[in-house]
Amino acid sequence: MNIKVAIAVPILSVALSGCASASWLPSFLEKDPKPDVTSVAVPAVPPPPPVVHTVQIVQPLPLPGQLQPRPRKGRHLARPPKARVDAANLAALQEPASDSYVNAIQVYPFSEGALYRLYAAPQEVSDIALQPGESLIAISAGDTTRWVVGDTSSGSGTSKQVHILAKPFAPNLHTNLVITTDRRSYHLQLESTDRTYMAAISWTYPQDGLVSANPTAGRSQPVADAGPALDNLHFNYEISGDDAPWKPVRAFDDGTHVYIEFPRTLDRGDAPPLFVRGNDGSSDLVNYRVSGNYYVVDQLFAAAELRLGQDHQKVVRIKRTAIRTADAGDSHH
Repeated sequence: MNIKVAIAVPILSVALSGCASASWLPSFLEKDPKPDVTSVAVPAVPPPPPVVHTVQIVQPLPLPGQLQPRPRKGRHLARPPKARVDAANLAALQEPASDSYVNAIQVYPFSEGALYRLYAAPQEVSDIALQPGESLIAISAGDTTRWVVGDTSSGSGTSKQVHILAKPFAPNLHTNLVITTDRRSYHLQLESTDRTYMAAISWTYPQDGLVSANPTAGRSQPVADAGPALDNLHFNYEISGDDAPWKPVRAFDDGTHVYIEFPRTLDRGDAPPLFVRGNDGSSDLVNYRVSGNYYVVDQLFAAAELRLGQDHQKVVRIKRTAIRTADAGDSHH
């Protein structure tokens, strides 16, 4: 009985020693238990950064007039109004340039509202040539006493061209000239010198390239020359006074304008200014324009005088000898 017990104990110890290396034993019975991989903390992986796309925003281009800087209120408003006007006129003034001459003609690019310089001299005539096909409406000069301003034309039909002729009586004179036509208006600054003068000026018209594609848009229709109504002419005028080389040949009216005809040599010398005499004996300079060898006066008058010279002044009088029936009630005549 004792022998069986002694043998059984070694067998159990051997069995336990073999079981110690078995893989099916619980982890707490192993000598070096393996770590639980499920319980090990794994650091979180950050998400990838978002993809950023660069988008270019389209910037609208400003128009040419918007490229100018905004005016500074303090500096500009501090100047008196006269200084602002002078500055604006100076900025708009277009002077002659060497590269803008075609032979003796100064060619300006036309721009609405610009002022164009014209230098003139005594005993010289300066030609202001308008666009061919352009019809003249009116001419207005600031100083009609010391400047002679008239108009003529060249060509015919659609190529007919109007020319404004200007001549000063003396140097160092300044005035302005406004010319209105059926297409545009011109503003000129006239200045007289001792000898320097501009023989002629004309313009190019860049905006004409932007005219509508309509084939009839740019065509000029021929306009008949406006003249006196032949069925309403009255020659009841008497001319008297000094025997001057420019003494008028005759005078007549059409009920609206008075036409004073001079000798054909009028353009070879100084032309006299015209003064209308009032009922109180006063003399007022009136608006008139020169057309060929005629003065065209924009009103009727009963008496007028042509005067030229200072020390030995020549005076010629024009007097209406009969009152028109339609004008009998006119208080001005």
